[in-house]
Parts: sequence; structure tokens; C-alpha cells
Amino acid sequence: MANDKKFNGVKVFSATMAQERDNLGEKVTAWLRNNPNAHIVDTIVTQSSDQAFHCLAITLFYWEDGR
Repeated sequence: MANDKKFNGVKVFSATMAQERDNLGEKVTAWLRNNPNAHIVDTIVTQSSDQAFHCLAITLFYWEDGR
């Protein structure tokens, strides 16, 4: 992440089960809709796995006015 992208909040969405991973985008969209003052400045998508599980994480870095 570049140093010029200031943020004062971080929200992490993660899931390991297949159905939860499939619905992760809807969870992010719902959170964004419910937090209109959160201006996203960066996003990181991370995928990790072991022999049994696959984890997907979406991390939002945001600036929220009035914080």
C-alpha cells in the first residue's frame, strides 16, 4: 500500500467454507451500503490454503470523515 493513501479504518471480511466464500462479495456490498461515510482508499484480497481449508479474505482500508 502506498504511503500517500491515508486511512483511519480497516474492515476485514473472511471465509473458509465454500458457501461463505461464494457470499463474501454480498457481505462486502452490504457493509459498504450501510457505511456510506467510509471512502475506500485501498483493497487487498488474500487467499491462503492448507490441505483441508481454503481461506479468502477481503481487507478494506478506508477513510471515514468525522472520526
